[in-house]
Amino acid sequence: MKQLEITTKVTISSYQELNEEEKSLVGIAKYSSLSAYAPYSQFKVGAAVLLENDEVVRGNNQENIAYPSGLCAERVAVFHANALFPNLKINTIAIAAFFNGDYVEQISPCGSCRQVLQEVENKQKHPIRILLYGRNEIYIIDSIRDLMPLSFSF
Repeated sequence: MKQLEITTKVTISSYQELNEEEKSLVGIAKYSSLSAYAPYSQFKVGAAVLLENDEVVRGNNQENIAYPSGLCAERVAVFHANALFPNLKINTIAIAAFFNGDYVEQISPCGSCRQVLQEVENKQKHPIRILLYGRNEIYIIDSIRDLMPLSFSF
């Protein structure tokens, strides 16, 4: 019998340590969270996707009373980007969440969003950098593979 050890590398940064492009992307994700449709949970999530041509596409969570018919912010942003720019690679996604009148600490993508990001990475043969906004720190992950090392793939 063998043992496999899996580790995840997460870089922890302050907002001030981000470059201007990253600060802008985080700001767009935060702004996008405020217009999320979350009447049931009141948990508003925003995402901003930076494409290889420097275009930014945003998304936010969309709840529905017929749960689970809603969609997470990450998938809204990624699907929107793919609909608008089907042949462009996604370089980075920033994610921020707002609840009870303030931004929360880092949240990471759910399993469905991770699987979608994994498939996009596979398709584009290029990692997607992930910025998880928190009030005090930002977590930076170099690829969805770091969050989902034993992912379903073909």
